[in-house]
Amino acid sequence: MDKMMDSPWVLRIIALFLACLLFFSVRTELASTDKTAMTEQVEVIRDVPVEVYYDDDSLIVTGIPKTVNVTVRGPKQIALQAKLVKDFSVFVNLNDLLIGEHSVELQYENISDKLQVTLDPAKVNVNIEEKVTQEFRVDPEMNNRLIDEGYYLKGMSANPATVFVTGAKSAIESISYVKATVTGEQGLKQPFSQAAAVKVLDRDLNKLDVIIEPEQVKVRVDIAEYSKELPVTIKEMGKAAEGITINQLTLDTTSLRLFGKKSIIDVLTEVPVEVDLSKITESKTYEFDVKLPEGATKVSQQKVKIKANVTKAEKAEKVDQVDPVEPAEKETIANPTETNPEPVTEDIDS
Repeated sequence: MDKMMDSPWVLRIIALFLACLLFFSVRTELASTDKTAMTEQVEVIRDVPVEVYYDDDSLIVTGIPKTVNVTVRGPKQIALQAKLVKDFSVFVNLNDLLIGEHSVELQYENISDKLQVTLDPAKVNVNIEEKVTQEFRVDPEMNNRLIDEGYYLKGMSANPATVFVTGAKSAIESISYVKATVTGEQGLKQPFSQAAAVKVLDRDLNKLDVIIEPEQVKVRVDIAEYSKELPVTIKEMGKAAEGITINQLTLDTTSLRLFGKKSIIDVLTEVPVEVDLSKITESKTYEFDVKLPEGATKVSQQKVKIKANVTKAEKAEKVDQVDPVEPAEKETIANPTETNPEPVTEDIDS
């Protein structure tokens, strides 16, 4: 055996055998690789942007989708590379078309010729129109149900008050509303400011595809407590003091503003002021408190002035008066010294 292994011919035969084995092994591997490379593969590349070529300074184009789906079919390696790298583009050239409606085919470039390419959609209907820019007033809006029951929306304003809208002529002509909607939490009571996006809508409240400058405005929302102005009336209480006649009571104000919940304030028809007549003793101006009706939160004046016109009765003076007495006739009194009466004859017993 050792002699055989030492023979150069044996070694040459073994080397030739190993070389043949290696050759056929590599050939099989290469054939397998080529077969794999030639295996057909289908890949779908989604949301590929569409580039549009036209005079965008003076024209507006509608109908072109922003993205399309691209399906490629071909050798696996090439198809996978196209999907992963995405070094191709989809476009449509409208530079040679006039204003109006057209049916155009989408095109692609930089895709290997070994791939079959299908675009979805492959053809689109486009409308080429004149570009128009117009200024519109912004109308702020808010859901009134966000405001607390005892308050109301006093007013809203946008800054800036107008925006410039650019779009196709037909779109600009169909604009009915330019809105800036404000949001918030339930139970709003205080004024506030908020940035709001501007929306452009047609008469059916469909959003229009236009360019808005600026896209946002600052909206000021004024919220105030609900109130209502009501006439003031005098409600007399008690009685005037003895000897006091109240001729007239005149209010210095004819109305007051009452604050509170709308459901309560709207039912009221007046603000009565209770006047204690016993406190009015002379002609002058008095102040009386305004009593809040039940459910009201405050009133524009807590006190009102009332001018009183009063007449006082004069007190009767009690003086004891003595009736004058007529002079009495003098009685004649017998006085021998002053008169000469007739002599009195006395019988004397002898």
